[in-house]
Formats: sequence, C-alpha cells, structure tokens
Amino acid sequence: MKRIAVLTSGGDSPGMNAAIRAVVRKGYYHNLEVYGIYRGYTGMINGEIKKLDIGSVGDIIHRGGTILYSARSEEFKTPEGQKKAVEQLKNHGIEGVVVIGGDGSFQGAQKLAEHGILTVGVPGTIDNDIPGTDFTIGFDTAINTVINAIDKIRDTATSHERTYVIEVMGRNAGDIALWSGLADGAESIIIPEAYFTMDEIIDRLERGRKRGKKHSIIIVAEGVGSGVDFARQIKEKTGQETRVTVLGHIQRGGSPTAFDRVLASRLGAEAVEMLMKNKSGYMVGIKNNQIISLSIDDALMQKHRVDLSLYQLASILAI
Repeated sequence: MKRIAVLTSGGDSPGMNAAIRAVVRKGYYHNLEVYGIYRGYTGMINGEIKKLDIGSVGDIIHRGGTILYSARSEEFKTPEGQKKAVEQLKNHGIEGVVVIGGDGSFQGAQKLAEHGILTVGVPGTIDNDIPGTDFTIGFDTAINTVINAIDKIRDTATSHERTYVIEVMGRNAGDIALWSGLADGAESIIIPEAYFTMDEIIDRLERGRKRGKKHSIIIVAEGVGSGVDFARQIKEKTGQETRVTVLGHIQRGGSPTAFDRVLASRLGAEAVEMLMKNKSGYMVGIKNNQIISLSIDDALMQKHRVDLSLYQLASILAI
C-alpha cells in the first residue's frame, strides 16, 4: 500500500481534526502518502482530493469542526455516484480510505468496500449512537458544552424561581441528555430509551416545590419530542412559570476536550494500522479503554443502547 485518504462526513463533531491529524501523521510514519478528501462523499465524486503533508495538519488538534469540511451526498447513494467516486479514487492511486463519521458515513464506507476499496470507519458523532464502541469522537465535548450551559441556566432559574426545560441534541439516542442531566443534577431526564409519563414528571416537580425547592431543571432529548411542547404541558398542569432553552448546534462546536483529543488520536492511528493489514469494511472503537475493531456490518446490525443504570441513578439522586 502506497496511498491512503481520509474524509469526514455527516454532522461535524469536536475531535475530527485530531483524528485527521492522527491518520496523516501515522500514515507518513509508515511511509504512506495521505490524501484529504474534501466535503465527504460529494467531494469524492467531484474529485476534491488533495495530498496532505505533515505540516498541513499542524495546529489543528485543538480546533473544533473539520478542516476537510463535511457534506451529505444523495448522489453517492446511487450506483452511478458510487462508480464515479471509485473512479476518482483510482485516478489518484488511492488504495484505502479512512472514513470519519456516523452510521450514514459507515454505510458509505461499506459501499466503497464492495467496490474493492479498502475502508475503515472511525466513529465521529456527538450523539454517541454507534453500536460497538463505548464512546464516539465528540460526545465528551458535547456533554461538557451542555453542562456549561445548564450551569448558567441554573443561576437564572434560581433567581427567578422557575422551571427550565432544556432540549438537547442526540437524534434518536438519549446519551447527551442522560450524561449531562446526571452530571448537573437535573430533576427529570427524558430520553427515548426510558418509559416516562407526564404525571411522573409533574409529581416530581410538585414534591420538590413542597419541600421548598425554588427551581427545577428538566432535560429533554430531541428524540423524544419538542422541549416547547413539554414546557407547555408542565405550565398547563402546574401553573408554574416555565422557560425553554433549545441548545441546538452550539453542542457541535468548540475546542475538543482532552478525552476527545486522545480518543481521536488513538482511533485515527489504529485505522491506519487496519488499512496496512488489508482490513476492509471494519470500524475501530473503544471498549473498557481498549481500542477494538469489528466489522461495520456487525456494528450496524446491533441496536444502540444507553446505560440505563445511569438513568436509574439519576432518578434516585434527584429524589
């Protein structure tokens, strides 16, 4: 193997740049040429492929987002689009590709593998919803961003004696809501993976108010529904002054935490090792702080699960 490439696809996440840096520098350590594919699979189809050197990834480990940019490609989902992409790779002499992204990006990596291009996936998404790995790149930074926001909201919630509903991202996964809610002592955490009723939420709020609690924080995962709708129902049933904060894409940005920088560096380097061993259609991940690999097929066939013991703990501590 002489030439490999790296791309980022789907939603950006803090730590992607650290992973790109690791792929490039690990590649050059092993005397490989490394190319960057800009704008994901769209850029692959359009030939937006440039050689990267060691200096081109200097001073990026601390930056959020991705220097390779990111885009979603409907054309790549078609056989014609995939054929164009593979032709571009072959024209550049690229034998293997590291794909950094989420499940949609991994599905694209599978298609490349079917066309004879060696591919390895690196899980990069704030949602932490890729089965087969304990953590994805960007998740730790995202929950720290949420925690920082909740801390500030709690100050004004206390001052005005209000209930605040905070809607966080995560697609159909509740990890961001669960971890940030537990870390910040939220009174209620509403996630897709755990059964709840509005009566339970209202009952918890009423119990808190009776014992003299002046404010409440409720965390709602976007996969459950709108924070605005929850706030409206709470006000209708309790008459309590309620405010809503939708944190939105602020959760995707910012300088990655130390954990995400180290995780991205470890996973990016391992992806290069996998390509050098002619492994294809695999993803790398972390389990019990050990770097592991498994086939993308096996990973995507699994169902993502949150740690419900954390949910139970959060409920107990918020009593």
